[in-house]
Amino acid sequence: MPDDAVIARSLARIGNLARGYVHRDKVLTPGEALALGDSRLKWYDLAPAEVPVAAEMRTLARAFIEREEASGRLGIAGDLGFAILHRCSDSFYFLIVATWRHDNEVWETVYAKADAIQSDFALFPLPGPHRGTFCVWELAAVWHERQAWKRYLLSARDEAAKLDYLNDSARGSV
Repeated sequence: MPDDAVIARSLARIGNLARGYVHRDKVLTPGEALALGDSRLKWYDLAPAEVPVAAEMRTLARAFIEREEASGRLGIAGDLGFAILHRCSDSFYFLIVATWRHDNEVWETVYAKADAIQSDFALFPLPGPHRGTFCVWELAAVWHERQAWKRYLLSARDEAAKLDYLNDSARGSV
């Protein structure tokens, strides 16, 4: 078995961050749940504290999801889940729609709006077999939702339990 010095030398070559990367917290803010026919999505804005998600961007994102579901492209009829509108930079946003399926699996659809020139969100291409899922900030919402769904799974799973799930949202610095 290699000693710690050998392991440390091999670690020096892997998992390195971009030069100049400075990690900062962002703020996770729950919003009004989104009703889409017989589906319900909790809502989260995720952004740096000093530049929160603008109301007009939230309105655009929510209307986009409504149109996607109404057209049948999203296909989440009868699902419970959550949406994350993540302000990644001044003009780039991810819009993640996640629902619970097969009792205990989270399924996702990812959209993006790259800049002010792009008028609306569009499906985000995820090429290749090994690709990104959630970033460190988005995982805070996902972890909370995992815990909330587990509470639901252990409940009576009736309408009151579903309402408890929908009313259980994360918030704060992540």
